[in-house]
Amino acid sequence: MTYKFLIYISYRYSIPIGEPLEAEICKRGFEVQWFADEPETFTYLKNKNNVLPTIQDAINYKPDIVLTATDMVPDFISGLKVQVFHGFNSHKRPSKKIIDAHFRIRGFFDLYCTQGPSTTQFFKILKEKYKHFEVIETGWSKVDPLFPIEKTNNKIPEILIATTFTPRLSLALNNEVFGQIQILSQTGKYHFTMVMHPKLDEETKNKWKTLQSTNFTFADTVNLIPLFKKSDVLFADTTSVIQEFLLQKKPVVTFNHTQPHNYLIHVSEAKEIEKNINYALTYPQEIIKNIEEYIMELHPYFDGKSSKRIIDATIEFLHADKTYLKSKPLNLIRKYKIRKKLNYFTLKSYNKPFTIAK
Repeated sequence: MTYKFLIYISYRYSIPIGEPLEAEICKRGFEVQWFADEPETFTYLKNKNNVLPTIQDAINYKPDIVLTATDMVPDFISGLKVQVFHGFNSHKRPSKKIIDAHFRIRGFFDLYCTQGPSTTQFFKILKEKYKHFEVIETGWSKVDPLFPIEKTNNKIPEILIATTFTPRLSLALNNEVFGQIQILSQTGKYHFTMVMHPKLDEETKNKWKTLQSTNFTFADTVNLIPLFKKSDVLFADTTSVIQEFLLQKKPVVTFNHTQPHNYLIHVSEAKEIEKNINYALTYPQEIIKNIEEYIMELHPYFDGKSSKRIIDATIEFLHADKTYLKSKPLNLIRKYKIRKKLNYFTLKSYNKPFTIAK
């Protein structure tokens, strides 16, 4: 039997999430198309010949399965609606607010393909509460290319810098951090590569680009896996890049992180950055042990086959008996918002999980 998949995204940072899924789908000989609900993202998909340019094209495609790396998805497109997530839970906020962020149920999805036990346990609690979706733990497609883990052999330590876009949390907006990295990049003791969240403003990006030199590289990319592989240490704030990087069992130094996690090396003053980077480069035994314990809950899959598990799970669930699930909620305000965003207004809505008999 053949299947039609739609990879549904918003921003370009979701492209590396979809590409391992696309590769797995094509490997099996199934059909796959892309759609982005943010017009600017199409610029970054121009190298692909399987992109649907309009929402009407996406509707006419009539997908069997919609793999979604967004918070919402049009309820009026056919297909099983599957949440594959646009990031890890970054633990920016106190635990009492967890349900308000990564675990918010918006009423659009039939299936959540979770990344590991730390997300699965919460979604299974929510599944019992709402009763209109299923939860299957698969691992996350984006990190498939990270495996197998490769050891670095750098003559000069490679330090990757990554930032969030939240103004009060972003190290990119801190002048003292900028000044300290400027000084350190001139010492010749380290090589820095910096990536910024695509939503950060151009003025901030241009400011950091002025540091471009033999020992500082500004990388305008959302494909971070090659940068992870070559880096010895990550310097970051609260970005979810932290969780992705930790899967390599490499240390992370954070600046003004909001949570005192024992698997991170915390810095609150710019003048302490160099000392703590040097400490991280020793790969402290206690920190590595804490990282290992943490990632077994975060993403205990190191085989690079999460995309395979996602495709297997979605096909199996597409054919499964779902009569035990309730209809999705009316969700009128969110449904209106997505219609307004796409400038497509219709009363059509798939409120029951999409099913194809074997």
